[in-house]
This record gives sequence, C-alpha cells and structure tokens, in this order.
Amino acid sequence: MTLNDLQNLVLFESGIVRLTMFTMIKVIVVLLIARILNRTFTRIFNKAIKSNRINRSSAFALKKIAQYFVWVIALLYIMDVIGAPITVLLASSTALFVGLGLGMQETFKDFVSGIILLTERTVTVGDIIESDGLVGKVSEISLRTTKVWTRDQISVIIPNSKLTNQGFINWTHQKTSTRFNVDVGVKYGSDTREVERLLSDCMNQHKLVSKNPKPSVQFRDFGDSSLVFRCHFYSTELFKIEFIKSDLRHAINEAFNKADITIAFPQLDVWIKQTGEQ
Repeated sequence: MTLNDLQNLVLFESGIVRLTMFTMIKVIVVLLIARILNRTFTRIFNKAIKSNRINRSSAFALKKIAQYFVWVIALLYIMDVIGAPITVLLASSTALFVGLGLGMQETFKDFVSGIILLTERTVTVGDIIESDGLVGKVSEISLRTTKVWTRDQISVIIPNSKLTNQGFINWTHQKTSTRFNVDVGVKYGSDTREVERLLSDCMNQHKLVSKNPKPSVQFRDFGDSSLVFRCHFYSTELFKIEFIKSDLRHAINEAFNKADITIAFPQLDVWIKQTGEQ
C-alpha cells in the first residue's frame, strides 16, 4: 500500500460525513494546535499578572473567553474537515435542536449567564459573595457554573443563572473594606459613656479591625430589658469576619467584667395582687 493509498484510507463514512486517515491526522493536528494556543494564553495572562499589567480577576475572565473561542473555532473547522457543513447539519437537525432546546433550557440559561458574568465582571475570582445565606470565596467561574469555597472549606457549585437572575451580595465588588457590627445590651443604670468608651477600646485594640475608617459606637435604644449599643467597625478580612466578631465579644465581656458592667438578660416583673376572701 502506497502512502497516497494510506492517506485516502476510509476509516468511517456515513452520509455526508467521510473520515479518512488524512482527515484524522488533520483533526488531531487541529486539536493539538487548540491545546497549544490555550496553554499559550494561560502563560501570557500569568506573565501579565506577575508584571501587574492586569489584575488576576480580569486575566481569568479574558483567559476563559479566549479558550472558549479557540475551542469553538476548532470544532467548526473539524466539522468542515470531516465533511459535515454547518448549514446542512443545522437544516437536517432542526427537530433535534428543538427537542434539545426544550430539555436543556436551564443549561443554556447557565451558559448565557456565564458569558454575562465573564464579560460584565459583576463577580470575579477571589470575591466574597453571599447568596441565599451562603457566604463563600469565588475560586472559579466557568461557562456554566461558579465554584465557591465556604468558611467550612466546602466547595459549592452554583449555577450561573442563579447569580444573574436571583441576585447576590458581593462584599468585595467596590471596596476591600466592609462595615460590620456587633450588638450588646447592658442593664439599666449603667454608665453609658463608660460603656461607649470600653466598646471603642475593644474595637481599636483588635488587629484585624481597620483603623480608617475608625470604629464607632451607637447608643441604639432603650430596650425592654437593656440599654442597647451597636459597635460599627470595618475590616478587610471578610472571610474571617465571624471569628473577628467572636473575638470582639470575648473582649467586650472581659472589659465589662473588669469595669463591673453587667450585660443585660431578659427580665420580666410579675405583680401579684391579693384580693380579699369571698
């Protein structure tokens, strides 16, 4: 068998699709080129991140879009090489696509939402987001889903359509420092100015509480059983914020014990009226 015969050797043939040894080689070469291009894009964006020419989130989004574009072009070329013109395929598969469209509406919605997230950059890799009470750090945004790591180090996969349609809170979208608060109630008769001073000291002494903007204390209300105060503070350690709040509560409790200030608890006064015998 000559080299020409080997190249024209038919491996598979069905209708308009004809796969020969030569076309198989072309398909393999196209796939290799696509893979090399995607690896090249990865190296280019990694170098750009290291040289501070682009931030990590933007690089990730651009890399994903470039990789998807390369694979789409490669797939279209392969289909043309094996003799399956796109126009003929679409015309002959209309019923199939209608069925797929009806059965995969949610999947298509996720794909479109993924493109929106990657282009609009409402959420990027490294952001801290909250969706339906779930708080986590975004580790990956793919075309269909977004991967989020929770505080418990659990990987949660969120469909992209959920983020674009139902909405979410992005704690790091505009600023790296976010405001939080801790509430505390003290018993009636406490020195409110002393309480305010102690609360401010506890926040200012915590190393993970931002000093600018500085923490503040509000005397919120005369509650049913307590004088209600709220501690406002800013922090850049958003993923550790519940631990920071816990540290502040410990510090407040210790400071109040030393100053002989009592943290209030619910109380109910019962008045018993004694009536005369009938």
